[in-house]
Amino acid sequence: MARFEVPEGWTAQGYRFALDPTPTQLRELASHAGAARFAHNHMLALVKAVMDQRAAERTYGVPEAELTPVVGWSLPALRKVWNQRKAWCAPWWGENSKEAYNTGLDGLARGLDAWSKSRTGERKGRVVGFPRFKSARAPRSVRFTTGAIRIEADRRHVTLPRLGAVRTHESTRKLARRIEAASARILSATVRQDSAGRWYCALQVIVEAKTRPAHARRSSHPVVGVDVGVKADSLLVVATPDGMEVDRTAAPKSLSAAQARLRALQRRAARQHGRYDPIAKVKQSPSKRWRRTQDRIGRTHAHVAAVRRDVLHKATTVLAQQHDVVVVETLNAAGMRAKGGARKRGLNRALADAALAEVRRMLGYKTRWSGSQLVEADRFYPSSKLCTACGRRKSNLTLADRIFACDGCGMRIDRDLGAAINLARLGVPTPVGEQSPAGSGPVAGRGATHETDPAPAGDAAGDETSTPHHQTVDQTRTASPQGEAA
Repeated sequence: MARFEVPEGWTAQGYRFALDPTPTQLRELASHAGAARFAHNHMLALVKAVMDQRAAERTYGVPEAELTPVVGWSLPALRKVWNQRKAWCAPWWGENSKEAYNTGLDGLARGLDAWSKSRTGERKGRVVGFPRFKSARAPRSVRFTTGAIRIEADRRHVTLPRLGAVRTHESTRKLARRIEAASARILSATVRQDSAGRWYCALQVIVEAKTRPAHARRSSHPVVGVDVGVKADSLLVVATPDGMEVDRTAAPKSLSAAQARLRALQRRAARQHGRYDPIAKVKQSPSKRWRRTQDRIGRTHAHVAAVRRDVLHKATTVLAQQHDVVVVETLNAAGMRAKGGARKRGLNRALADAALAEVRRMLGYKTRWSGSQLVEADRFYPSSKLCTACGRRKSNLTLADRIFACDGCGMRIDRDLGAAINLARLGVPTPVGEQSPAGSGPVAGRGATHETDPAPAGDAAGDETSTPHHQTVDQTRTASPQGEAA
């Protein structure tokens, strides 16, 4: 199925509103989410049964042409089989919108496609496993792509298919004004319940002429580098190519601040009558007090995520609107937390609390909105290990070393500030035959991938200095998932 093409001069944007549904609408939302889960699980069971049947038939020597017919894995194929079976497997299917079942089938089709491409090597990144059955405790969500999806004139309600007008907590005037001016168009709506139990409606919209706001203040530093870290005082360190520190954003550490409360709530839940009996090793009906404690745990996690998201949104918005070129690292945040066990538990929690990958993701679309440029450093570019004065690489730098001391020229500088300066120099265009200060630029971006010391300043080390292999612009992003931790 062909993907929707955004028209020229328009851009995609999302608007999310917290909902305040009535008790009847709450039951309908839960029913729609449950219908999506049922359709996903039912068709997944059918796909697995057919695959197992065909495997068993092959062991008996049945020819390929005579095997049990396969069930197509595409969304149209799954939807066709579902429509043939829903009358007897889900006689209540008419109580929900068809979009609820399409949500579950679409998720299954995407999961099967990702597993198939990952197994054959067509999909980059980590290996994707076979789709699993969705539990009733999984996050509830349903996506509407057809039907009545609109913002009401009172700017306090969102109309959704089969649910009607659902009240929102905040005003929808920002989106309503664009729709009234014919500069925005709603494509779809996704309703999802978070860990705190609150329902949100995310509207996928295309907007016209999304540019830098007129009131946005422009910085006198057009090119900056952004180094991300996990320290309390240096979540984001912004610096210029000439060595000036522009800004330093402190990490909110919202998860660390909530650890005492989460520890108390989780210990309380362990003492209560929960969903599972560890002694008898059987499932049981949880008590009301256990459910209330779980709700409080969910609200605490939702608050932690909201605080973190607020800090990152404000910082990345300022970067995208005030500067012309923003250079960031390409970090594999998931890979940084993949191994280590108990000895690395504290660092893994700090990495998760910082949400390092969110910085690059947010800057990716905000720079496009503001007309600025996002440059991503090579995944192996050692921004923290290069001297900002002479360009010498220090190979024995550990995470505990917060001050960079050059073994060649004796330069001492804050580790995070030095990394931000080196990143900023990657965003400065280097003329052919020249080299930017401190060995940065195209040469340093390539030569720094080796463990040996870089060539002296001014030596291209056999590579053309006009070929910027070390950086990729966000508009032509390549899959480079791994980088160096700051």
